[in-house]
Amino acid sequence: MALEIERKFLLKNESWRTQVSQSHSLKQGYLASSPLPTVRIRTSDDSAYLTIKGNAVGISRVEFEYEVPMEEALELLKLSVHTPIEKTRNIVQAEGHFWQIDVFEGANRGLVLAEVELRSEDEQVVLPSWIGAEVSEDPRYFNSHLSQHPFSNWKKK
Repeated sequence: MALEIERKFLLKNESWRTQVSQSHSLKQGYLASSPLPTVRIRTSDDSAYLTIKGNAVGISRVEFEYEVPMEEALELLKLSVHTPIEKTRNIVQAEGHFWQIDVFEGANRGLVLAEVELRSEDEQVVLPSWIGAEVSEDPRYFNSHLSQHPFSNWKKK
């Protein structure tokens, strides 16, 4: 069993783009997501994973992840409860951490989120200048929520 500890942020600007070391195309669908646990199938370039996540407690939750054959993953994506999420994940190393910056596509186009994984909940993180508001505990920004309530449907203020 692994424990996922991550913080999630909106971004202030796009200056992070000059620091990208890798990018991956992701497609993920949820086979179960209400209320818990969530069961997700994800393809990433030429790999595929089945992931089961428990209830979030603060910024932590248990996570089990298993590699699956791509052919099976593509079939499982067809079983998604809602439209699968599509995004490009960009990897940036900044301030001593690896950041995953997801640029959403499709119904979630316009949303860009940065995540940083931690070793403990109290680990200190120096935030890069392009980091904006923290949304770690805002369920609207959970991918399982975005699959049901796409960003493009949110009421604009």
